[in-house]
Amino acid sequence: MIRVRFAAAARLICVLTAITAVGVPAPSGAATRTTTTRKTVSTSTAGKPAVRKTTTASKTTKSTTASTARSRRLRAARARAATQAAALRDALEPRFKFDETGNVVPDVRAEAAIIYDPENGKVLWESNSTSRRSIASITKVMTAVVFLENSPDLTREVVVERLDVRAASTTYLRAGYRVTTGDLLHLLLIGSDNAAARVLARVSPYGSQGFIDRMNAKAQELGLTSTSYADPSGLLADNESSAYDLARLITYVSGDDRIASIMRTPYYTVNAGRNQITIHSTNQLVMKGDVDVQAGKTGFISKAGYCLATLLRLPQGGPQVAVVVLGAKSNPGRFWETRHLFNWISTKAQDWFGQTSETSPSQSTAQVPAAIPAAAN
Repeated sequence: MIRVRFAAAARLICVLTAITAVGVPAPSGAATRTTTTRKTVSTSTAGKPAVRKTTTASKTTKSTTASTARSRRLRAARARAATQAAALRDALEPRFKFDETGNVVPDVRAEAAIIYDPENGKVLWESNSTSRRSIASITKVMTAVVFLENSPDLTREVVVERLDVRAASTTYLRAGYRVTTGDLLHLLLIGSDNAAARVLARVSPYGSQGFIDRMNAKAQELGLTSTSYADPSGLLADNESSAYDLARLITYVSGDDRIASIMRTPYYTVNAGRNQITIHSTNQLVMKGDVDVQAGKTGFISKAGYCLATLLRLPQGGPQVAVVVLGAKSNPGRFWETRHLFNWISTKAQDWFGQTSETSPSQSTAQVPAAIPAAAN
């Protein structure tokens, strides 16, 4: 009996020894969890760099796009500056040519131009002066004429409406502003404010459409046969005239100090309720003061090009001449073309303005109607 129990105990010891030496496998659930955890860690660890790479690539792309856009804008700005500088250099230099009689005369870059003697209605020099062209904001000269012809109360306060400022391009006004009609005239003729033109037409006795009809009727009364109007501001390309007609019109308005004095004003401040508006003249000849301007108005839209109609007094209190430039290639170009024409005619003043019954050899021989009488003050 003792032997049997001893043998069983010996077998048990052998089995335990064998198990200890070989090792018991871990339970299958633990192995699965360990494997899963490793896979999860591995997957998570592998994913993080991929996310970082994607974010970095996106930032790099955005940065590159922004840099490219800035470069394009910079190149465009440099190109515009170079073009403007070239245009200014070109405009600064007066050009001349020989006419059919061999006289040296101006050779303007503008589409049309004229030098006109308001004293006797003679054309002293011209280039395409009778061609009908879009005149842009020079339209506002007739707007002022028609508004003032009934001697309105210039202290009357009016309210700017939304339709007045809608798509108005150049304007200092906002819907709801309360402004006097006198201030609107200053905005019209100094700052070339399009909304001001609309307000003046609307509050006139004619109303907006009737005002345009009256502008056209007034042009016919003044004998401006190449002139027609489609709106009071000049934003529409259908506002047309000729350099010759505009020379006569600017002569006419110079006789009305209510208009001419405003045209000679470089700066003006408008009080619109709580809002104060300071404007400056669009006419660089007025701003610089190097030429004696009696009256003048600028104009520009794409169809018209850069335009200027002005009445100037020659040096040393000499006679007046109307100089009109239409379709100049640049903003400074219209002012320099005007200066060149003015300087050229100034050198001819003694000969040309001393002749009262004869035409200068380089004068236009076209038939010219009599000058328009000056407007009443």
